[in-house]
Amino acid sequence: MTSSHAARPAYEHHPLLDSLARNWWAFLLRGALAIVVGVLAFVWPAVTLASLVLAFGLYALADGVLAIAAAITGHTPMPRWWLAIVGIAGIAAGVLTFARPAYAATALLFVIAAWAIASGAMQIVGAIQLRKEIDDEWLLIISGIFSIVFGAILLTRPAIGTLALIFTLGAFAIGYGIMLIAFSFRLKPHSHPEA
Repeated sequence: MTSSHAARPAYEHHPLLDSLARNWWAFLLRGALAIVVGVLAFVWPAVTLASLVLAFGLYALADGVLAIAAAITGHTPMPRWWLAIVGIAGIAAGVLTFARPAYAATALLFVIAAWAIASGAMQIVGAIQLRKEIDDEWLLIISGIFSIVFGAILLTRPAIGTLALIFTLGAFAIGYGIMLIAFSFRLKPHSHPEA
């Protein structure tokens, strides 16, 4: 049985896919940053929670800036206001992390959890909008699910031990990063210079 995607003429214009494909590199960069954070969590598990939280703050800040940039340029299938909210949440999480590193771990975990859930929900919405325009949109859905599950774990188990948190964050970041990178490579062939 052939896929409806295979029957699509190569010249057909899909604005949603085109806008994502122009920015395939942003998914690649976000995925690479996530993997770096995840690998660092496993390589140096003895790192203090404060240091790990600062690394997360850097990632959240960078991710938020990329989301805001996408909202400003308009090269996004998401509503710009939604992407701006997710970007502001990421920047706020990063700034709070650097401004108040001595905050109680529990309070910071709730900020991290809220950011992960919001980011994951946005990715799932985007994947649903893409399902008729690109194959393997499930990669973006899985990365969104990783993010939501990670946030839910932090919300329901805030007293989790430091080492468990480090490994949970590391596993989440690596899995999430791999899914984003795989999705970016699915988008890249659809990018083409505008005429």
